[in-house]
Amino acid sequence: MGMDTTGLAHGLFRILETGDAALAAEVVGEDFHNREAAVAPAACSIPGPAGVLASSAWMRSAFSDLRFPVLGIAGNDEQVWVRLRMQGRHTGPFVRFRDGALDQAIPPTGREIDFEQIHVLDLRDGKVVGHEAVRDDITMLGQLGVFPPAPPTALRMVGWKVTGRAARAAADITARAAEAATGAPAGR
Repeated sequence: MGMDTTGLAHGLFRILETGDAALAAEVVGEDFHNREAAVAPAACSIPGPAGVLASSAWMRSAFSDLRFPVLGIAGNDEQVWVRLRMQGRHTGPFVRFRDGALDQAIPPTGREIDFEQIHVLDLRDGKVVGHEAVRDDITMLGQLGVFPPAPPTALRMVGWKVTGRAARAAADITARAAEAATGAPAGR
């Protein structure tokens, strides 16, 4: 017997916290689609558990001690709505993409993040098959010193871009996400 809707929701966020491939196979449907993958490495758009594992690698590469404490869950047999907090420490580059290319690389700040999100999960046949979110990214960027820009953070971001560190960080996380999606080590 499979998990109930609450178990599926908790399971999906546990995968993001841990990168647990066995749990991903149990919770995520093969046709899973993540609407939010547009700002992530390309591997995060792969359907099924592979895309979720790539997303986990992407987020865990930027935020250590990543956790998603759930504040509330509501739903039915076809959808579940999850209100939670995203928490962790920014210890690696947080790289965002646009149209598959580097958009922004935020060098590690060592700062804590803690902000709310609401996620809508589509369910079918006892698995999660779709994901979209409403996130308070402005609060997260504020906690990282990016919005409004704190001068030291802005200077580091410019320095990373000029020296090529941002591009190298994007290439590294792209490889890590692809490795997590395939389960095979990326050539680095």
